[in-house]
Amino acid sequence: MDALLYWVGLAAVAVNALTGVLDSGRKQMDLIGALLVGVATALGGGTIRDLLLDRNVFWVADQAYLITALGTGLITFFIARALTVPPKLFLIPDAIGLALFTIVGTQVALQWHTPWLAASLMGVITGVVGGVLRDILCNDVPLVFLQGELYATAAWVGALSLIGLQEIGVPPVSAAWAAMAIVLVLRLLAMRFHITLPAFGQPKAP
Repeated sequence: MDALLYWVGLAAVAVNALTGVLDSGRKQMDLIGALLVGVATALGGGTIRDLLLDRNVFWVADQAYLITALGTGLITFFIARALTVPPKLFLIPDAIGLALFTIVGTQVALQWHTPWLAASLMGVITGVVGGVLRDILCNDVPLVFLQGELYATAAWVGALSLIGLQEIGVPPVSAAWAAMAIVLVLRLLAMRFHITLPAFGQPKAP
């Protein structure tokens, strides 16, 4: 399980760095600005998780994560400059990154002996905070705060699924893959069919 967590974590960092750089392209940022957004997107959620759990911050303890974020950001920046990139292209890798980071974050919290409910929220934090930082740095309202398709909800369902599957005896690796699929499918279905949570309506005129 530890090996899976490590490689999935690296993949999540790469995917989220890619989404950050792609989104920064809408704001016509230069190389440093794009890299800052990409690195913040890739490392932000896991950093908050580790600080809350009082453990060594993952990219400080192992700089392979930082190198992955910077390398992916550089490659994405120069490729995206040479191509015409649709403005919303980042949403698909963003959904993949959400799935990967949510499960990594939940499993890390469980291994740190965090109670199940708090562990599930650590998974959500790991999955969504990077995107929040990306949107703030790009001067946008974060996706997770908007009335729109399921985002944090998809992450939370996946985190709870991981915990539940392991509780009923499903091997951790199988449970992790299944939970990642749940997050990704929920997010993609929500985007495709505009599935949303109830929201406050406009106040009625007196």
